[in-house]
Amino acid sequence: MEYLWNWVLPMIGGFVVSFVLLKIFIPVLRKAKLGQKILEIGPAWHKCKEGTPVLGGLFFLTGAAAAFLVWCLATRTVPGHPALSVALLALLSALIGFIDDYVKLFKKRNKGLSAKQKMVLQFLSVALFLVYRAFLCPKEGVSPTSVRMFGLFGLDRLELSWFYYPIMLVLLVYLINCANLTDGIDGLEGSISWIHCLFFLLVVHLLSQGNAELGVLSAGLLGGLTAYLIFNFHPAKIFMGDTGSLFLGGFVTSVTVALDAELLLFPIAFVWIAEGVSVLLQVGWFKLTKKRLFRMAPIHHHFEKGGWSEYRIVFTFAAVTAVFCGLAFWAFTNG
Repeated sequence: MEYLWNWVLPMIGGFVVSFVLLKIFIPVLRKAKLGQKILEIGPAWHKCKEGTPVLGGLFFLTGAAAAFLVWCLATRTVPGHPALSVALLALLSALIGFIDDYVKLFKKRNKGLSAKQKMVLQFLSVALFLVYRAFLCPKEGVSPTSVRMFGLFGLDRLELSWFYYPIMLVLLVYLINCANLTDGIDGLEGSISWIHCLFFLLVVHLLSQGNAELGVLSAGLLGGLTAYLIFNFHPAKIFMGDTGSLFLGGFVTSVTVALDAELLLFPIAFVWIAEGVSVLLQVGWFKLTKKRLFRMAPIHHHFEKGGWSEYRIVFTFAAVTAVFCGLAFWAFTNG
């Protein structure tokens, strides 16, 4: 019965709400001409995607939120601070993305918010998340600034003292932006985050790590992403926009922190990190040599320009994510 309430029903609820909203609003967004503008620096063949509606992230976000709220009402549960901290960072990240999408769509500025504006807002949102957790989400029986090591180097935990906060501030902002970079071809970011949500669901319900609310949030989003991917697989009928990609970045990073598994951000977000590092390497190498290290960055475009189909890239990157999430699951079971 627990699996029905905490897993199946939230997943179905997230799916139904998201699917209905997408079915209703995709034609509305298309009619209103609230579509994607393709940058000239992108692959030339992406021009055919121009005009595809955006803001899809708003709908799977709403589906997940609706599923969680119904679960809270049905079980008479008042959300605890760990779940609220996740909601805080995920929704603040989504808000930053929505502002960026709004500027692009309604102010007709293709690049949206400036990089400086976006970074300032992201650092503020992550700082607020860390302050919230420092005061309202203490780690039971251990130092709040220690990191669970899962037996790495023979350690149970590593005490970082006050260094914990600047390290996590930079790391979380970086990973959230890497999630945004990964949303570059049909179905890619949605598929990767779908695997992340399934991983969290298994960790919470099979290994009893974290509380049930984190599992319910993950189940609702898993259902919402399933509905979204029906419309987003190539050829996409809608894109998630920065609203969706930044929301997913905020959700995945905050749930991992809430599970006291900061170290596992590296395997869980391996593909995101690879995408972000490829951009840094491309820029650095070009400044040094005036040549490109990759055909194009982020790295999914490198493979795309090498002749890989969008289906092949999505399947490969999702499979890599699944393998690394499997390693993280093994760490939970043995650490």
